Amino acid sequence: MPQISNPLLKKRQVLVQTIAAQLPPACVPEYLGSVPFGAVLRVERWRYPNGLTLLSCEDDCAPVFSYHSWVRVGSRHERPTKTGLAHLFEHLMFGETAELGQGDYDRLLEEAGAENNASTWLDFTQYTVNAPAGALSLVVKLEAERLAHLQLVDEPVAREKDVVANERRYRVDDDIEGATSELLWKTAFVRHPYRAPTIGWMEDIEGFTTEDCREFFKAYYAPNNLCLVVVGDFPLRKLLELVGKAYGELPSGELPVEDLWPELPQSEERRAELTKPTPTEKLTLGYHGPALGDAEHGAVNLLIEVLCAGRASRLVRRLVHDEELATDVRAFVGPFRDPGLIEISAVAREGVTAERLLASIDDELERIKREPVASDELERAQRRTELGLLAGLDTADGKASTLGFYETLLGRPAAAFERVENWQRLTPSDLLRAARRFFEPQQRTVVCVRSQQEANT
Repeated sequence: MPQISNPLLKKRQVLVQTIAAQLPPACVPEYLGSVPFGAVLRVERWRYPNGLTLLSCEDDCAPVFSYHSWVRVGSRHERPTKTGLAHLFEHLMFGETAELGQGDYDRLLEEAGAENNASTWLDFTQYTVNAPAGALSLVVKLEAERLAHLQLVDEPVAREKDVVANERRYRVDDDIEGATSELLWKTAFVRHPYRAPTIGWMEDIEGFTTEDCREFFKAYYAPNNLCLVVVGDFPLRKLLELVGKAYGELPSGELPVEDLWPELPQSEERRAELTKPTPTEKLTLGYHGPALGDAEHGAVNLLIEVLCAGRASRLVRRLVHDEELATDVRAFVGPFRDPGLIEISAVAREGVTAERLLASIDDELERIKREPVASDELERAQRRTELGLLAGLDTADGKASTLGFYETLLGRPAAAFERVENWQRLTPSDLLRAARRFFEPQQRTVVCVRSQQEANT
């Protein structure tokens, strides 16, 4: 983080000295700096001797705070035959600890007026608590307790495996969108672990052992692989002392070396099909796209807006309204640490084939590679993209999510505002270059979903 002003630096040095007079060295953080977070707020970085990172952002606009624990482990870190372990821990972490019985964690937070959640994705696992300002001591205690003393024994592991297996049946095996997405990524990626679903393959889920879980927990759930993000109304000194007392004595871990193969360039189009109980056909395209840190990720964001965001966007206007080929068209570019996919999907109207949808989509993609985007389209895309990002910062939870995400993926917690500035600087030439780089048919995967009703006639 950049150098901070002398007055703030001196103030923080005094604060650290005050804490050091009260607590043992293992519980005293080092102050690493501060950067602006928007026009008013600042995010400050602290690091404890065991490697635990803390990002604090004081905001007293409401008597609440959000406490996030970002673990730098996701499905990209899993080995073959052990897919889904990161997601399984999203469930296991709510179980028993040395001091908490089954259900106590949720009950104590609910009694304090707090709410909690968790999520797992390709690059991270995130745990969230949103609470009234007076619950800070309780939240720190509970979060540190489950990191330090989670009970990984046969019964809860078996129970949560069953829960995850049922979740997979519901969200993937019996869900058209889930099954299509899984097939798309499995086909588009050959070597990189992004090819495996975050929830895991069913045979891997069923095969997990308690020892697998213990090894995974020891490898990744160490303080030096964790970033705490706290945003809202809290006394800074109290937060630093509570975190130091609760986490400071935990030993740092020897983190595994990430051992993965980068995906080779795709040189020819790949195709796959599914037959599902859907009344009409569906189409999903996946173009190999940029990583979040790629200089052209912002340009692809704006291309997605031009193509598929709102009634005035090109593909929605053409496929849904003008040609009446589709009932829905969507697009998405993965915000991942490594290059992911640019996805475009469409749901056909009755009697329309996936191939007919593809022909119209291809026509628009060739056009966006051939002709610069009009200035009014670019301005609308810039406004919509900026609004979508800033709207997520209305709450303490939204701010903490944004800080934790960009810290975990890029190491720059305030990078959201860098992206806004980048979007504002982009020109039609930038979008033209990005379209020509990424929207090439030979580097895409096409998944067609056929109607089971038609197949049976």
